[in-house]
Formats: sequence, C-alpha cells, structure tokens
Amino acid sequence: MSKLDENIAKAEDFLARFREHDVLNHINGESVPAVSGERFETISPIDLKPIAKVALGRAADVDLAAKAAKEAFPAWAAMPGDARKKLLHKIADAIVARAEEIAFVECMDTGQSLKFMSKAALRGAENFRFFADRAPEARDGKTLRGGNQINMTTRVPIGPVGIITPWNTPFMLSTWKIAPALAAGCTVVHKPAEFSPLTARLLIEIAEEAGLPKGVWNLVNGFGEDAGKALTEHPAIKAIGFVGESRTGSMIMKQGAETLKRVHFELGGKNPVIVFADADLERAADAAVFMIYSLNGERCTSSSRLLVEESIYDSFTAKVAERAKRIKIGHPLDPETVVGPLIHPVHEKKVLEYIGIGQQEGATLAAGGTKFDGPGGGCYVSPTLFTGANNGMRIAQEEIFGPVLTAIPFKDEAEALALANDVRYGLAGYLWTSDVTRAFRFTDHLEAGMIWVNSENVRHLPAPFGGVKNSGIGRDGGDWSFDFYMETKNVAFVSSAHAIQRLGA
Repeated sequence: MSKLDENIAKAEDFLARFREHDVLNHINGESVPAVSGERFETISPIDLKPIAKVALGRAADVDLAAKAAKEAFPAWAAMPGDARKKLLHKIADAIVARAEEIAFVECMDTGQSLKFMSKAALRGAENFRFFADRAPEARDGKTLRGGNQINMTTRVPIGPVGIITPWNTPFMLSTWKIAPALAAGCTVVHKPAEFSPLTARLLIEIAEEAGLPKGVWNLVNGFGEDAGKALTEHPAIKAIGFVGESRTGSMIMKQGAETLKRVHFELGGKNPVIVFADADLERAADAAVFMIYSLNGERCTSSSRLLVEESIYDSFTAKVAERAKRIKIGHPLDPETVVGPLIHPVHEKKVLEYIGIGQQEGATLAAGGTKFDGPGGGCYVSPTLFTGANNGMRIAQEEIFGPVLTAIPFKDEAEALALANDVRYGLAGYLWTSDVTRAFRFTDHLEAGMIWVNSENVRHLPAPFGGVKNSGIGRDGGDWSFDFYMETKNVAFVSSAHAIQRLGA
C-alpha cells in the first residue's frame, strides 16, 4: 500500500463519523440539530462527493447560542486568569493529541495539502498556549500620575462575542480568533464557513472534553445571509471578529451598526512582493513562489503581485515560471503534493474566470492557466503566472484568491512604491533588497499593515497582525488581541485634598 493509499484509508476512518451522523450545532454544551430541522450538504473538493450533512442554522439557532453565551459570561469572566490559563493549556494538549485527525479531516474538507495542513493543528495549539499564558495578566493596566490624582486602569472582558471564520485553513484561523477571546474572559458564538465546517466541530468537542464550561463556546453552522446576519445583529453579542472578504466586512459593519458592535476585520489583500536587482534573487524567487502557491494560493497574505525591477524582470520571471511548472499538483493526502484542489466548484469557476480575464487583458501566460486533471476529478487549477502585465489590469487589482501570480516591471524605486500602493488593499507587503537604507525608506511609505523584508511571511505571535485600507480594521496578536476583546476602565483616586468649586452652596 502506498503512503497515499494509507493516508486515504486513515482519512476515511476519521470521516466515518461525519458520513454516518449529521454535523450538529453545539449550544450550551449540547449537540443539537437546527431548530428548523434543515440541513445542508458539504462536499469534498477532491471528488465533489458529499462528506456530511450539516445542521442549517438560522436566526433562531443564533438566538439560542447568543443567550447561552450571555448566561455563561458572568461566571467565565469572573474565573481567575490562572484557572483560565490551565484550562486553555488543557485544550492545547488535547489538540496536539488529535493533530493527525484534524489535519486529515481538514485536507479532505478543504483540498489543502497535507504538506501544510500537517502543522495546522500544532499551530492551533500554539495559539491556545500563547494566549493561555497571557490570561493571568489580561486585566492588568497602568498607573498614571497627574497632579494630585492617581489613575489606575484595568481591563474587563467586553462580553459575548461572535466569531465568523473563513474556509481557508479554518482550524488554525478559528483558534487564532477564539483563543484570545476565551483568555480575555469572553464567551463565544462561532459561525464557521459553510464550505469547510468539519474541523470547527472537532475543535469545540476538544474544548468541552478538556473541561470548558457549558455555554462558554457555542457553534452554529449556516450561511452568511441567515446565521451570519443574525449573529452580527444580535443585541447580546457585543463584538464581531471576522476573517473573510472585504465586501462581507462592509456588510457586517452595516448589520452591526444598529447595536453599535465593535468589529475586528481581517479582510482581503492584493499583496505585492517587490524585488530589486540588488536582492538575493534565488531566495526572493523561492519566497515569491512559496507565498503564492502554498495553501493553493487561498490565503489573505499571499504575494499575488510580483513587482520586479526592469533590468532583471525577464530573467527573474523565468525563474518563477520554471518553479511554478515543477510544482506537484495532486491529491492533498499525497505527502509530495504542494497544490491540491481549490475549495469548491464555485471558487474554482471564479479563479478560472480571472485567468481568462488576464488573457483578454493582454497579459502573457508564462505558466499554468488551465484546469488540471487531478485525482478524483475535483477543483484542480495549475499554478499560474502572468507576465507582461500592468497595474491597471483586473488581475493586478482584484483579489483572485488562488494560485495565480501577476508579474509587473518597474523602472525605479518611486515607480515600485507607486505600483505597490496603487490598490485598494493594504494587508501585507514583501520587500527584497540588500540596501538597508532603501528598506527603511520604502517600508515607511508602503501602505500595508504587515511588511516582511527579505523574507516570506514568518509568523511571530506577539507581533500585530492586520491590514490597512480595505484589508481590515484592528490587529490580532500579542496584547492587541486583548485590546479588542476587552474594555479599558479608568479609576481616579485623589492623593490630597483639592479645591472643589462650590456651586449653589
């Protein structure tokens, strides 16, 4: 038996429970069907066959979940930080114990390759450990002296929060949002993406088996227009953390306006990787290829625009094209696979349409550009590179969210900066140069929330994560996460008697 066959057999064992039983909502510690009894089907992008039937939550289900979160909030918020720390570490331990199951289910549900998903659960556990260790100090503040007054600040959890997560790397991103909410003392209603609901179910089971009290974490499956809208409008929910498209983020702001909800958005990106002639070009090519073709190109921080100095444009794009053509496309459970099938036929159609648009706009296909006949006949698209493009093209301006890279030449630093900033997004940027003064100068003016110099995206949990312009509002990571999930309270003490104006005495 080959390693792929062995992995497929394991995956089928892990999926058996989902095939035999509905994926239910989880409210107030109980697994329950949708109030309406309705279900929807989730399919695998590998072969387009159904994996499971999932409870179709609507407003009534969200209402029950929000009320459960509200009822559980006082006790959870009052729990000492040290106790929350121990519990969140137990959740992390349980995630590690089921890491293989989580990875295999995620591969089958999303089409992401095991090469990258094998670490998804471990990264999720790291998220829980990182915020667990900060739970005891989450309420800490500052002492501020002013004249005869001493101000003491503290933070308190904001209340029940809604978490809406996307279909790309859903397990890791769910932990990235939910772990700091729990560490801060908030209770949670989680609505995962309908295209990839399975590992969200595993995650909440793991949490409650580790001892998380009932109602602290609730799960409602469903679609954005029903369950998502109900969550963003519910008066018991005090804040919404969302990862997804910019257009959806705008809708959530409108829906939450009536109840003055706080929002935290990680939205789309059209991130530039800018390569100057003085860079280490082999490393730059490796990084550019990794950041667009790993995770099937379905990541918000992908380097989807390649800006290259004119003098090296032809030779550098040739390097990238060669690498793109050699990338292995295949079944996500094949250990050698880099690019698996895209998440869903709807998304595959969108990506292929953008490839057609690029050709119509006059860009040159230097690699890929076609649907790939992969195992199972699912949503496979070849790693694609467009050359001869300009920044006015739709393929350079709009988020494709697939393995499609658009390469544009620039003549000097000023033009490189203008091109890099000439999009409505501003999530990430990648700069390759050996000139340190240029690096400082360029990054100071690059409109992006996160910038890596001479590196691909390397995660550092204490650092702020988020974007500017249409790429988001707020920051995750380190203490920035607590700023969102907590309210700051100031208490002023007078240190000596002072004159108070006597009115009407």
